[in-house]
Amino acid sequence: MAEMMYWQGILRAHDEEMARDPLVFAMGEDIGVAGGTYKATSGLFAKYGEQRVIDTPISENSYTGIGVGAAMIGARPIVEIMSVNFAWLAMDQLMNNAAKIHYMSGGRIRCPFVMRVPGGTAHQLGAQHSARMEKVFMGISGLRVVTPATPRDAYGLLKSAVRCDDPVVIIEHESMYNLKGEIPDEEFFTPLEGVEVMRPGKDVSIFAYNISVHWALDAAQKLAQDYGIDAEVVDLRALKPMDRAGIAASVRKTHRAVVVEEDEAPVGVGSEVMAILNEECFFDLDAAPVRVHALDVPIPYNRRLEKAAIPNAGEVVAAVRKMLGR
Repeated sequence: MAEMMYWQGILRAHDEEMARDPLVFAMGEDIGVAGGTYKATSGLFAKYGEQRVIDTPISENSYTGIGVGAAMIGARPIVEIMSVNFAWLAMDQLMNNAAKIHYMSGGRIRCPFVMRVPGGTAHQLGAQHSARMEKVFMGISGLRVVTPATPRDAYGLLKSAVRCDDPVVIIEHESMYNLKGEIPDEEFFTPLEGVEVMRPGKDVSIFAYNISVHWALDAAQKLAQDYGIDAEVVDLRALKPMDRAGIAASVRKTHRAVVVEEDEAPVGVGSEVMAILNEECFFDLDAAPVRVHALDVPIPYNRRLEKAAIPNAGEVVAAVRKMLGR
């Protein structure tokens, strides 16, 4: 095992896949000479050259389209959008081409395309740079959507995504790039489907993804220490396709569910989990499921208001205590 930061896991995955396959290349704004806004491509330009680590103009729809076209003829591009907020500009290429070409070609054309996007609320970047777009990507048939919550998964999910024949959107988080964690020395791959139980428990299931996994783990520790509540924390990790069986298995053990997300509640990841709970394990629940989520407002620039708009571990603790009458 080696301790690495989140961005270092991403960089290692890039490097290994580019060394293995000359058809793997990376493109995006400032990923070459500058090494990436969050250092996730640092040093790759010098090692692989300008034809495989491509600095692009500020034109997300254009270079995403180039990547999608390259994938259709056999290359394996890793396209980085500097911020998920800018992915709106690339949605035509992503939705109408990458996601649909395999179906529309009758299975004759594959699109092994990877889009990496940092998102989330990250310290006073304002409403136009604090988007949470998971629910948008989840609503597009033909895409896979994954969200690494740890350096280990940041490495393993990118490795798996590059070798997948489907288009994959990897949603990272701007506040987690310096997060430290252990990554095995040997090569490994994190599955693009399925949940992971981060902390087993018996009293309540806390479902989370991306940065909210860490709020859930902090909450579970406090619940155990201060209130004797044994919470199970489940990292949803793969948002599309979502692991219905894995979600149901946890709730059938604990009989209670709390869903934690950084996004606003309407039409979100939590809404989909709630629907799964209703459809798969209605009679296994001892209490109505609860969502912990951001306020339905544009994220404020003011630091205090920004913190007030998004949830935290304390709100998760309060939700669980209320559910259990503690």
